[in-house]
Amino acid sequence: MNRFCSIFSQLLKLFPRREFDALVHAHRGEHHARGFTCWQQFVAMLFCQLGRAQSLREICGGLATCEGKLVHLGVAAAPARSTLAYANAQRPWQLYRAVFAGLLERCQHAVARHGRKFRFKNKLVSIDATTIELCASLFDWAKFRRTKGAVKLHLVLDHDGYLPSVAVITDGKQADVRVARRLRFVPGTILVMDRGYLDFAWFAQLSAQGVFFVTRPKSNTAYEVVEGRLVREASLIVADEIIRLTGEQAARDCPERLRRVEVVVPETGEVLTLLTNQLTFAASTVAAIYKDRWQIELLFKALKQHLRIKTFVGTSANALHIQIWTALIALLLLRYLQLSARFSWSLSNLAALLRMNLFVHRDLWRWLNRPFEPPPELPQAVQAKFAFA
Repeated sequence: MNRFCSIFSQLLKLFPRREFDALVHAHRGEHHARGFTCWQQFVAMLFCQLGRAQSLREICGGLATCEGKLVHLGVAAAPARSTLAYANAQRPWQLYRAVFAGLLERCQHAVARHGRKFRFKNKLVSIDATTIELCASLFDWAKFRRTKGAVKLHLVLDHDGYLPSVAVITDGKQADVRVARRLRFVPGTILVMDRGYLDFAWFAQLSAQGVFFVTRPKSNTAYEVVEGRLVREASLIVADEIIRLTGEQAARDCPERLRRVEVVVPETGEVLTLLTNQLTFAASTVAAIYKDRWQIELLFKALKQHLRIKTFVGTSANALHIQIWTALIALLLLRYLQLSARFSWSLSNLAALLRMNLFVHRDLWRWLNRPFEPPPELPQAVQAKFAFA
């Protein structure tokens, strides 16, 4: 006899109800609620992400077709569309940010069992932002351009397990570096970013806080070479120099000595110029650090391809925030499963096959480790024999 509830139900066990209810109470999530709980809303919105439901009709209809299996999810019945729409518009999105933080802590424990890519002990993180375009007539609060609306999702990626560790949602006009200035990093952290974060005054603050950065300077950045370092002829490193900024404003904002590294990109032959305040690492390590920044671009690609953040089931700012945070929760969930499984999953394959098996009654961890193994056979019913006199 099958003793397992659905895979979706087993996934929801990663969110302990006692902790979830405590977060609901702290954020007053069910203030003036009438029957429809925050847990039911969370299950519906997570189903939207993992099941790739396109609309409120698909969310509620998809759950309604599984009425007999919802009891294992802690849901009595599928919600009405109007009920879910009202909850998304009115209930605090900060609750979902808190749920994300709790799941992140569990994922970081799973990452601790895996080896690191780099030998240095410093924490390595990347920061970047992506623009999510919206229809200006429907999302009239999301001002961006005359005919377009947009919001920006700013992410900090922890390279230990490639987990999104910090997320900030702003309007589309918000400059990337303005959000970055509000973030705080542990001393010794190495922060990787692109040219959009070039701010020499901020770089000086990072140096004063003991935070290292690796980025790309603009082509017109004025500087003078203070010290030239030896470079091996056979390596991809073209130049390794200690410099001082000579531009009037730049020199005033950042008087510290910086390091300029030129490296050849093997695939294209292009020479890439890097700027950092890390003066002790090998130039090849600095180049490898910046190359690993590509992982945050892959994260944004996965988020937009496999989860629901390009089209939305609500038009209010609150509903949009809830859907983006549930997408981030679903992404963390997929990464946790990927890190915990012995099978070599790609994120896209895991997302696709999980979607097809959400309401299948199988052992989740056995399925993760051996996804193409047939399910265990059910015991055959024995026909009773009757003796008639």
